[in-house]
Amino acid sequence: MAGSPLTIGVLALQGDVREHAALLAGLGADVVLVRRPEELVGVDGLVIPGGESSVIDKLSRIFGLREPIRAAIADGLPVYGTCAGLILLADEIEGAIDGQLTFGGLDVTVARNAFGGQVESFETELAVDGIDDAVAATFIRAPLITRVGPGATAIAALPDGGVVAVEQGNLLGTSFHPELNGETRLHERLLASARRRKAAMEA
Repeated sequence: MAGSPLTIGVLALQGDVREHAALLAGLGADVVLVRRPEELVGVDGLVIPGGESSVIDKLSRIFGLREPIRAAIADGLPVYGTCAGLILLADEIEGAIDGQLTFGGLDVTVARNAFGGQVESFETELAVDGIDDAVAATFIRAPLITRVGPGATAIAALPDGGVVAVEQGNLLGTSFHPELNGETRLHERLLASARRRKAAMEA
């Protein structure tokens, strides 16, 4: 990795935090587990992991992280959300529980638990725009992107056309968990985005 290592935060309120942290460390990033606003300061990028979106939302408000994360997104911080993380980056949710909020930023609508419960979990390989070979993807109580607004771009879909990955500026969201398959290329995409932004800010 050229230059100083990137510092990448993993939102560590709930969910599969360790898997993302280990994968990012393996890619050479300095990893910070973000549980408080001060831990968000100075990160070059952020991962919002899978878990329970309503729980992460509630805890983000309890720990004072909701507004700092929204401000960081508005400021152009590269953020990658997987599964629940995708829901939290979406501007709109279908099937939200009462009072559930998102950080927003992705001009999409996401349906929670669109593939059913845990027993409907599955693995597949997907073509993802900008990645040469198929991406290994695990879907666990996964959301589905039901609307892609003009600001966002669909970058992966299932054979039936259901959109499962989207990109918008420095934001990336996937319905699936690449980190559970040792698939690194989407995290590498986050790191590339973080590296470009850091270089621009230091220029």
